[in-house]
Amino acid sequence: MENPKWSMVELEGPSEEDFIIADSSSALPTDKGRGKNAKQLTWVLLLKAHRAAGCLASVAPALFSLVSAVKRRVASGRTDADTDVGGVGGREKENHHRWHFGAPSFQLENLWAPSFGVKGVLIGYILGCFWIRFKKIKPVPKVDDVDHESGEKGFFPMVLVQIPMCNEKEQSIAAVCNLDWPKSKLLIQVLDDSDDPTTQSLINEEVQKWQQEGANIVYRHRPTPDFLKRTVPHFKDNDELGLVQARWSFVNKDENLLTRLQNINLAFHFEVEQQVNGVFINFFGFNGTAGVWRIKTLEDAGGWLERTTVEDMDIAVRAHLHGWKFIYLNDVECQCELPESYEAYRKQQHRWHSGPMQLFRLCLPDIIRAKISIWKKFNMIFLFFLLRKLILPFYSFTLFCIILPMTMFVPEAELPAWVVCYIPATMSFLNILPAPKSFPFIVPYLLFENTMSVTKFNAMISGLFQLGSAYEWVVTKKSGRSSEGDLVSLIEKGGQKHHQRGVSVPDLEELKEEIQLQEKRASKKKKHNRIYMKELALAFLLLTASARSLLSAQGIHFYFLLFQGISFLLVGLDLIGEQVD
Repeated sequence: MENPKWSMVELEGPSEEDFIIADSSSALPTDKGRGKNAKQLTWVLLLKAHRAAGCLASVAPALFSLVSAVKRRVASGRTDADTDVGGVGGREKENHHRWHFGAPSFQLENLWAPSFGVKGVLIGYILGCFWIRFKKIKPVPKVDDVDHESGEKGFFPMVLVQIPMCNEKEQSIAAVCNLDWPKSKLLIQVLDDSDDPTTQSLINEEVQKWQQEGANIVYRHRPTPDFLKRTVPHFKDNDELGLVQARWSFVNKDENLLTRLQNINLAFHFEVEQQVNGVFINFFGFNGTAGVWRIKTLEDAGGWLERTTVEDMDIAVRAHLHGWKFIYLNDVECQCELPESYEAYRKQQHRWHSGPMQLFRLCLPDIIRAKISIWKKFNMIFLFFLLRKLILPFYSFTLFCIILPMTMFVPEAELPAWVVCYIPATMSFLNILPAPKSFPFIVPYLLFENTMSVTKFNAMISGLFQLGSAYEWVVTKKSGRSSEGDLVSLIEKGGQKHHQRGVSVPDLEELKEEIQLQEKRASKKKKHNRIYMKELALAFLLLTASARSLLSAQGIHFYFLLFQGISFLLVGLDLIGEQVD
């Protein structure tokens, strides 16, 4: 006879409804710990979104793990039936170990497993860089006999130099016109977008002056006189080569803290990313300058297009899909300049992270259909586009700016210390290796990169979903220190007894006096600090979370949240770098 007061049911796994608060009119009493779960619904959804994005970084490791597991099971001859727990007692014991009815606790260790995939890729880049240095791998041009047309020893094809300029000083014209290259084989184009009448007139006068001397005009980044002789010979007997890219060096990398931190990022980009990709894959993104293109490559790729804000990366991707190879020369440098104000750097980073997402949406079908190897497709989709431009900004923003501070207000959420401390420290250490002199700035670099993740994440979203700011183009403002250094160099050459043709000492002195006068006028202008509300809001959240962490005696979380909050506060008040006029 059945007892009407009790029944036997089979327990199943918890569903999504278990995380929703019970109705207040429910007759059954609820556990005190379960009542808190209603406040965590948004938290759970955020964790799931974060886990879904993290899957992008763990596709390859998961595939290898699956194949390994299948091999082990086939080798051992085990089946699912071998692992079944027999009897009612065994099933009850299994359920006892699987489920409990205490307050729920979110274990986040497995959530960050994809970060090991990202870390592994980073270590692979570092090992590749060490291997290049150990083996002294370096592209070597072929030595040719006397050129039949110019009569000089070497390889001297026709070279076109294009220089985009916008309100920049024209003192670098002499450096370009004095390139050690046959004048009949050198064509220079000045692409001037200046809106300042004074600047336009100075550039036009300088162009006319050098036209009268027989030269063909201006280069902004002051190439060394042997720049073309060290780059163009690589095209000899290498019909698949489409681009030779040189490295950037920065004349103002030690100007302030902001330029020092930028130098760390760009040193890793050139020393590790571009050098490793150039040696092992023959592909990397064109930097927009300091490169020599084969004209046939540009024509084959479809020429320059205005469909994104990163036309240099666009042309490189299309050229690679057509089978062209690239070479990167780490020992050939072209001097340029870093933005010294946070406002200019912020605009630059927005364009550098929004543009690649625009390009990714447009090029993904072409990459899939391209007649290149699977490995090159994987490299272009995952490493070139997704890893640096999407996954890392997303992880930095969600982990350090949202999830970590929110764990201080949700006691059930447990974030292991290695997520907060060891992984960020290791990645910062690996990023700073190419710039060993910057090791004293490793902590500010880590904090600043997390702060910049807000701008990068916002740019990534706007570019991916074509939001209003996706096509925003703002010319990066610079102080012109590169031109000043070029001017001093030319004055020293002009003071010698046998100075080069067309370099006039009086003209250079007048230009130097004019620059000094402009600097005095600029110093008299009032400068102010901008206010960035997003950074200030996150600073408030992080500092509040640090106080909450202090009350709950979570030491390592407290120090990290405190310093990260201070970093957001300094950036939000525009106290890093030079102020704007």
